[in-house]
Amino acid sequence: MAEGKADISMIGQFGVGFYSAYLVADKVVVHTKHNDDEQYIWESEAGGHFTIRRDNGPELVRGTKIVLHLKEDQLDYLEERKIKDIVKRHSQFIQYPINLLVKKEEEKEVEEQEEKKENETDTEEEKKKETKKKKVKEVKHEWEQLNKNKPLWLRNTSEITKQEYADFYKGLTNDWEEHLSVKHFKVEGQLEFTAMLFVPKRAPFDLFESRKKMNNIKLYVRRVFIMDNCDELI
Repeated sequence: MAEGKADISMIGQFGVGFYSAYLVADKVVVHTKHNDDEQYIWESEAGGHFTIRRDNGPELVRGTKIVLHLKEDQLDYLEERKIKDIVKRHSQFIQYPINLLVKKEEEKEVEEQEEKKENETDTEEEKKKETKKKKVKEVKHEWEQLNKNKPLWLRNTSEITKQEYADFYKGLTNDWEEHLSVKHFKVEGQLEFTAMLFVPKRAPFDLFESRKKMNNIKLYVRRVFIMDNCDELI
């Protein structure tokens, strides 16, 4: 078991986003495997210390698995609805698929046959009449991809149809109507960005609500959501 030395800074080793895990977790365990190397475990409870050791558990073949040991007051992050909301808000345009193991219930009809007394016989027609059907709930688990939306702003405007703009707008805003107009453009210079500005058909009912948090201009960097009030770019 090797311990991280005091002169090794944890910040920047994995990227700033990785350490946001400690906002909800007491301990983070990373299992990782490279094609040309052994499988290792990196483990830390923050505080500037970490350990690295060989992983003798199930082989990953290749890649990384991250396990978060959640704090007692952060267990709501295990809820399916919570996870879906976070992915939709921050990572719905990530190019790699984000899958969640979800529980689904399905109703199925099964035949229910009445039990007969001993030595009692029935004709085929009577058996059919006595066979009843009842509905039962079947629970199954399956993987569901959460980030199916594509970053439309990265495509050439000449390749995008009106329907694609409409579908993107509805998915982003949850509006039941299509947009009135859209402006898709690119700015180049000291600051470079691509933008899509949508004008809705109807003004929101809380347009003049002073206490409402503004979220008109959303900023994405490398397909990741950064902020929802970026008026400085306009």
